[in-house]
Amino acid sequence: MAVSRFHCLLLLVVSIGALHVWAKSDASAGGTLASLSLDELDEKLQQCAIVQDLNREKAAEHAHAPSTYVSRLFAILFPGSPAVNALLATLYISGPPNFLLALCPTNIDPSSLSVMVAFAVGGLLGDTLFHLLPEIFVGEDSPDSVRFVLVEPNRNLLLGVAILVGFMTFVAMDKGLRIATGGGGGHDHGHGHSHRSANSNSPESDGRSSAVNKQGSKGVKNRKKEAQSDGAKDSVDSHSKGINPSVKLGGFLNLIADFTHNITDGLAMSASFYASPTIGATTTVAVFFHEIPHEVGDFALLVQSGFSKRAAMGAQFVTAIGALLGTLIGIAVQEFGGSANSSDSAVGITGGLWCTSLTWGDMLLPFTAGTFLYVGTVAVIPELLETGPNKGQELRKTLVQFAAIALGAGIMLYISWHD
Repeated sequence: MAVSRFHCLLLLVVSIGALHVWAKSDASAGGTLASLSLDELDEKLQQCAIVQDLNREKAAEHAHAPSTYVSRLFAILFPGSPAVNALLATLYISGPPNFLLALCPTNIDPSSLSVMVAFAVGGLLGDTLFHLLPEIFVGEDSPDSVRFVLVEPNRNLLLGVAILVGFMTFVAMDKGLRIATGGGGGHDHGHGHSHRSANSNSPESDGRSSAVNKQGSKGVKNRKKEAQSDGAKDSVDSHSKGINPSVKLGGFLNLIADFTHNITDGLAMSASFYASPTIGATTTVAVFFHEIPHEVGDFALLVQSGFSKRAAMGAQFVTAIGALLGTLIGIAVQEFGGSANSSDSAVGITGGLWCTSLTWGDMLLPFTAGTFLYVGTVAVIPELLETGPNKGQELRKTLVQFAAIALGAGIMLYISWHD
């Protein structure tokens, strides 16, 4: 049985390769095969007797498989169309983290978020490596039928270009913020910037001071000392009286960066749900993991920049609107720009972007993967690499961080494996 199945699959691969070659020759001869969409081509392949046997076997196996807790939970949280589910996901990732800020003290040390940041890194990289990249290049598995992948070298190249564009977009944004702040540090998704500010007096500092540290006695730790010595004085109010203008500028630039970052989160929501419900759900989980330390770290940075607690919460709520805007933009691109994965797609094999089967809607998911790669590596990993003089303490902290990364990635792997 295994041998015959191998022969069947080998025959299918050869057939698909032959169809691809035929499509090119037929297109040059003015034929109609190249005008077929991927769905129409798949419909013709599904009529093959071998494929129908495989479909029956797969459907029978899926019918006897028990429904998992993860799939039932996702069905409850995301019960609608891709557009509706994307909007719900945006509400999930923007609402709870912002309301959580009401419980955060104003003198929170962002360096205490390192374990939570490490957990978020594992979730983002796990979602990218286990879900987004396989979906981008291969596609999502169908539970009751076999699926075919048309090997298009130029298509894969364009998908890789979209990943690079997403990555470099965040590089440009980070670089622009560093230039605007005079080299005082980029956005680093909030917590990274604040983390360096809180630890700039450590021996491992490279001697450069961030805008917050230029205040001298106005740092986070010194604010705590002021509060203890003055008794009834509010540390935030006393801190905000002499705020350096460059620090205020850094706070407002951080808000702009947050707004831009949240737009990419919204694009991720729409692109992932239009790819498949599973990809959308796992991307929502990964972004949610990241949003908690992100929002808390940015909240601490805004307070250091002279914002009151209420003003900082309001500013973070305003930046959350960027996620909704990004989701709406993504939905519009998917609905009007087309997608090769959509059931009503009519783009031929060579009728899309640069004579491929891709549409503009198909470029959102790889763009999202590129931004996630930047956030999970360049923007956050350097923060986790920072160490202090106490070797034993740093070793224990490193082990905890690695365990948190493994836990975040493991959750993504578990969801992918069982759903």
